[in-house]
Amino acid sequence: MPTSTSPDSIKERSTQAAVAIRELIGKGMRPPRAGVIIGSGLGAVSAAMTSPSVVEYRQIPGFATPSVAGHRGRLLAGDLAGVPAVILEGRYHYYEGYTMRQVTFPTRVLAELGVEMLVVTNAAGGLDPAFRPGDIMLISDHINLLGDNPLRGPNEDGLGPRFPDMNGAYDPDLREAARRVAAAEGVELRHGVYVAVSGPNYETPAELGFFRTVGGDAIGMSTVPEVIVARHAGLRVLGLSCITNRALAPADRAREGVGAMTVTHEEVLAATASGAAKMARIIAGVIGEMAR
Repeated sequence: MPTSTSPDSIKERSTQAAVAIRELIGKGMRPPRAGVIIGSGLGAVSAAMTSPSVVEYRQIPGFATPSVAGHRGRLLAGDLAGVPAVILEGRYHYYEGYTMRQVTFPTRVLAELGVEMLVVTNAAGGLDPAFRPGDIMLISDHINLLGDNPLRGPNEDGLGPRFPDMNGAYDPDLREAARRVAAAEGVELRHGVYVAVSGPNYETPAELGFFRTVGGDAIGMSTVPEVIVARHAGLRVLGLSCITNRALAPADRAREGVGAMTVTHEEVLAATASGAAKMARIIAGVIGEMAR
């Protein structure tokens, strides 16, 4: 059974990874206050970072290389809106065959680097009939239907409590800041509950009906494990989904007059292009408020 001092300790491995990142970037790296995890096709968010230093995931101990198109597998360290930050450009997923602890290891490393807040982004299908491709949804809560949890197994008390409370997992003050920034930028911001499923297949009509019935507004295959670990580590979290397609339940399709619906990953990546710039402005604005 791993302990906080064993070679298999998450704390020990995340410390090693953080040390390696600092050494690779050099003395110019400022202690980061914010971390951002970028989802499928949202690499344009990185353009908001000033003069970033770049480290490939393969150079970082314990990191894996994403195998999914739209996830570059790079860590960027620099300034976002004048705030020292780290961007994880791409993630790897449970459906790729990684364990939950592997999927969330980069989040542990961000905490070890000293970030105070984490922005998680994703590409998601819109369960709410009002949502359209390119919309940005501010995540108010989530439903974990992945069938697993990154905190399962022995708890390392130095990382966080055995039973972390997930009330307010998506920080109310950060959400309010996102609303202010979106209004100032003229971006219509949707709000809703994100449902996480394991994938990699897209959902059946019956499944979409179920997810909508239980309160879901958008659906995807990521994010929730990272949020759980971030809250376990005491980080404040802001979550944003770029709606890439209408994932309507049969009843909603009938009401909307929409026929059979199909989706491909290529379409998901194409749809994120219209939302990435809006998302970047919101992220930079919220992080910028940290410096005030």
